[in-house]
Amino acid sequence: MRAKRRVLAAALMGTAVEFYDFFIYGTAAALVFGPLFFPASSPAAQTLLAFASFGLAFLARPVGAIAFGHFGDRVGRKSTLVVSLLMMGLSTFAIALLPTYATAGWIAPALLCLMRFGQGFGLGGEWGGAALLTAEHAPSGWEGRFVSIMQLGSPIGFFAANGVFLLLGVLLDDAQFMAWGWRIPFLGSAVLVMLGLWIRLKIEETPQFQAALDKEEVVRIPLFEIIGRHGLQVLAGAAGVVSTFAVFYLATSFALALAVDQIGFARADFLMLQMIANCFYVVGILLAGILADRIGSRLVLAGGACATIAVGTVFEAGLRSGSLTLAGETLCAAMLVLGFNNGPLGSWLATLFPVRSRYTGVSLAFNLGGILGGAAVPFIAQLLVVQGSSQTTGVLLLTAGLATLAGTLFGRSRAAVDMQQGQTA
Repeated sequence: MRAKRRVLAAALMGTAVEFYDFFIYGTAAALVFGPLFFPASSPAAQTLLAFASFGLAFLARPVGAIAFGHFGDRVGRKSTLVVSLLMMGLSTFAIALLPTYATAGWIAPALLCLMRFGQGFGLGGEWGGAALLTAEHAPSGWEGRFVSIMQLGSPIGFFAANGVFLLLGVLLDDAQFMAWGWRIPFLGSAVLVMLGLWIRLKIEETPQFQAALDKEEVVRIPLFEIIGRHGLQVLAGAAGVVSTFAVFYLATSFALALAVDQIGFARADFLMLQMIANCFYVVGILLAGILADRIGSRLVLAGGACATIAVGTVFEAGLRSGSLTLAGETLCAAMLVLGFNNGPLGSWLATLFPVRSRYTGVSLAFNLGGILGGAAVPFIAQLLVVQGSSQTTGVLLLTAGLATLAGTLFGRSRAAVDMQQGQTA
């Protein structure tokens, strides 16, 4: 049992670091990266460029998914996760040391984009490996709850990131924050990375992968098997991921930029609202994990997709109401729905692929879905703000919900596929 707890701690810590790194970049992109790294004619255009750099990581993630998935399916989950966490941590720490455009010109945004690419490359193999680490160690019938505990790393990372920025807002004035204060969250990530590495080095390989090794079922090139035999499953899995990313980034980075720059809410007030809403995210993840073990992760995710569609109809109006209370209620509803999208996601994706190529399949599906939900959606939303038509951003959530619902309808578990093939034979 101690070994199981160590696995959960390793997955939880790594996921917390992963999301902390991405949250602080997203928050910095919304607050400071535009004027510091991207010269432009208007603040809205600067923020648009900052979100474009934010989306760059999502282009790197499928590349990282293929690279880390290859070694995760051939060498093992444990060692691959150690390398992915280290790469992501080093890239995040390096952002704290970058010069700004005022001191280095075009070199500054180029280096920022390079480090962002490094973050995305490392994360490409991080989430899928952590999900498999918990799912393949879980006792039978507990897969949903085990993976949902790993998913708690997301709200923990969000709470830590927002907490750091909120504290800096109290301790520093705007000039100090813009001059050097924004670097502190990136420097602090080094502590979390070292703790995560220390825990991960103590865990064991998953029983399911070890059994595949013992049976010599390791695939020479996992990517070829995934594309050749399970390509439709990858597409269905990617569609199933879209809502998670879309709700997450619209309710965090985009909502913060919209609230502070366009609507006029105080930064500290809105960050506090987001931290409160984060509690609803935790509740959603835990409830989704429990339900996933009772009715199946696929049905829970489908329910989360339907709830995403519903939130999309009121999201923009709630934020633009001018009322902090109504804006907070909107965020709480969105984050609760996010929990029902994110909580069952890892256990559902794990059912779509065989063990021998699962790391590649899960990572590729997750990160392809991230391009649509996490890169395209925030960029399009900010583009709508620049064009003065941001009132239509709720449609993006509605579309994301439909995509995830379609993914759950077409994504079939390996057990169901194998059963049908056996009956056909």
